[in-house]
Amino acid sequence: MGIENLAEKAQILIRSRLCNPNFIFKPLSDSPDSNYSKLKFIISSSIMEACNNSILLLGPRGSGKVAVLELVLSDLLEEYPDTITVIRLNGLLHSEDNSAFKEIARQLCMEHHLLFSKMASFDDNSQFMIAMLRECGLAHKTVIFALDEFDLFAQGKQRLLYSLLDAMQSVTSQAVVVGVSCRLDADQLLEKRVRSRFSHRKLLFLPPSKEDVQRLLEHILSLPMDSSLAHDYAAEFNEKLQSILADERFKEIISNYLNSNSTTNHLLRFLFIAISNMELKSGFLSLENFKAALSSIQRQPKQECIKDCSILELYILVCMKRLEIREQNSYNFSSVMKEYKSIHDSFPTSDYYAQNVCLRAFEHLLQRELICFTDNRGHSQSIEFRQVKLVVSYAELQEGLKSYRSCPAILLKLIDR
Repeated sequence: MGIENLAEKAQILIRSRLCNPNFIFKPLSDSPDSNYSKLKFIISSSIMEACNNSILLLGPRGSGKVAVLELVLSDLLEEYPDTITVIRLNGLLHSEDNSAFKEIARQLCMEHHLLFSKMASFDDNSQFMIAMLRECGLAHKTVIFALDEFDLFAQGKQRLLYSLLDAMQSVTSQAVVVGVSCRLDADQLLEKRVRSRFSHRKLLFLPPSKEDVQRLLEHILSLPMDSSLAHDYAAEFNEKLQSILADERFKEIISNYLNSNSTTNHLLRFLFIAISNMELKSGFLSLENFKAALSSIQRQPKQECIKDCSILELYILVCMKRLEIREQNSYNFSSVMKEYKSIHDSFPTSDYYAQNVCLRAFEHLLQRELICFTDNRGHSQSIEFRQVKLVVSYAELQEGLKSYRSCPAILLKLIDR
C-alpha cells in the first residue's frame, strides 16, 4: 500500500476521533477527581440508594458539559438497563411550560409503551408526570431529567422546575435532575420556592490543564499499532508525532492558541484543521501543519480588509486612531483632514491628496465597515460633518499595516508612537 493511501487512512481515522465525544473525553475520565467520576458517583448513588437528587453542570460553551453527561448516561444505561429512564429537554426548545410538560409526557409514554395524547392539556400532562414519577419510584426505577440550557428554564414563572423539584420531595418518587448551563450564576436565577427544593450541587468545567492537553493530544493523534494500517508506518508516524509534541515551538503554538480559546471544543477544532493540512505525499504530520492551522483559525476579517485598502485609506485610518489615542472620541471627516494635514506638514511625503479624493476614500471605508457613524441621527447632514468612529482595534490596525506589502514606513512609525 502506497504512502499516500496510508496517510489518507490515518487522516480519516484521526478526524473520526475528533468528531467522537466519547473517544475524546474517555481518557479525561480515568481520574477519580474528574467531573465524569463525580457526576457518575452522584447519579449512581441516587439509583442504588433510591433517593432524589439535583445537580448543575456549569462552564463555558465547548468545555464538554453535555459530552461528559452523555458519556455518564450511556455507561449507566449499560450498568442499569432496566432501572433508568432518561428524559432530555433543551431550554431553546422547551422553555415554555406547556411544551416542556408535553415533551416529558411524550418521552415517558414512549419509554413505557403508553399511548401519548397530543390533545392533553397542561394540567393533564403535569399530573401525568407526577403520577409516573410515583409509579417509577414504587417500581424502583429512576427517572433522570437532563435539562440543557438550564438557565432558559429559569425564566418566567418556573412552573416546570417547581413542579419537578416539588414532586421529588415525595418519598415515593425517584428522580435526578441534571441542569447544564454556560451561566455560572444559573442557580441564582431560581425563585426562592424553587431554590429551597434544589440540592445546590454544582460541577464546574474548567479549561484543561497542560497535562490534560498533552495527554489529550497523544490520545487523539497517535495511531493504533494493531489496526489495518501498516505496523511500520504507524510506528514511524507516532515517533515523528512525539518529536513534534516535545518541540518547544509546538508548545508555544498550543500555548498561544489556548490563551485565546481555552475550551476543549476549540482545541479539537484547531486539531481538525491541522490534520486536514497534512500532506499526503509525505504521509506524516509536521510542525508546519500546526502553524498553518493557527494562522487559519486566528484570521481576522478586519485585518483582511485592511490589506485591500489603498495607501490613502491607510492614512485616514491612522489619523483616526491618533485622534482616539489623544482621547478625542468625537470627530468627523473635517477633523480627520486636519490631522492628515498636520502629518503631511511634519513629515512631507508624496502621499498627499486633494480633499475631494480623500472624501471618496473616506466613503469607501464606510462602505467596507472599517469605520462607521456614531449614531443614526443626522441623515440630513453632509458626510463631512457627521460624527464617526473606528471599528478596527489598535492591534488589528497595527498587524494589518505590518502585513501590508507596500505600507509607507511613516505610517508604521506613527502607529507605533
